[in-house]
Amino acid sequence: MTTLAGMGSLSLNSCSNFGGKQITILHTNDVHSHIDPFPNSHSQYPNLGGVARRAALVEQIRNENPNTLLFDAGDIFQGTPYFNFYGGELEFKLMSKLKYDAATIGNHDFDNGVDGLLAQMPYASFEMLSANYDFSNTVLDGYVKPFKTYVVDGIKVGVYGLGIALDGLVTKRLYKETLYLNPFEIALDIERQLKEEERCDLIICLSHLGYDYENPQRPSDTQLAQRTYHTNLIIGGHTHTFLEKPDVRINQNGDSVLVNQVGCYGLNVGRIDFYFDATKKTSAQGVSITV
Repeated sequence: MTTLAGMGSLSLNSCSNFGGKQITILHTNDVHSHIDPFPNSHSQYPNLGGVARRAALVEQIRNENPNTLLFDAGDIFQGTPYFNFYGGELEFKLMSKLKYDAATIGNHDFDNGVDGLLAQMPYASFEMLSANYDFSNTVLDGYVKPFKTYVVDGIKVGVYGLGIALDGLVTKRLYKETLYLNPFEIALDIERQLKEEERCDLIICLSHLGYDYENPQRPSDTQLAQRTYHTNLIIGGHTHTFLEKPDVRINQNGDSVLVNQVGCYGLNVGRIDFYFDATKKTSAQGVSITV
């Protein structure tokens, strides 16, 4: 299922009207150590998912458009015996083979503690991004960046990560002295830096806050979209929300922000294509692809 969402001042139009440059963003979330496809006998997801199929899909899309980035929105770990036996090594090795560009940290990625997460870092050839977890007083200090920039076909893309409050979700002895900072305040700081100092043309947040909540006191992706100024896309996780197409919210500038999440367990891959005209104004097209 496909939608067109106007970004910035552009209205909803056919992609063919834009020409220029195309950047493809692929994303997953809450894969939870699901390496193999679900069995044919599974009641909900028979014969769906699997890393090998995802790899084939990603390769096919990269062949169509080499200007492609691949991200994950956290909870890479915990959910199958692969994690119990190998502690995350297999997940990181496979993500590296798929050439993920970056991932953020979900609450279950602390399930073997900060020491367990650090032990798997050598197997990750991609960046771990989190701007609102302060790891200064932990062994992870220096191993996690708040953001990273990529230049793809002359388009500068800035990506930052946000994590959910750990208190009540994760045992203190696992996350130790990790400090949780207000995600909205941090997002405003980081997106301003990416826009004004890094001069990014496209700004993406990898979020493990959760899509939306009845309780307005709980930070969510929909709230984040409405509070920010420069973020164009929020790739979400945590709530295992299956969106067939990106949700469109309006930010503080009156511009459209795409919010997307593709469920869990590697069942889907999100694809969002951004089209840039000569002035770097953009349109976007999003779809969820079943694996």
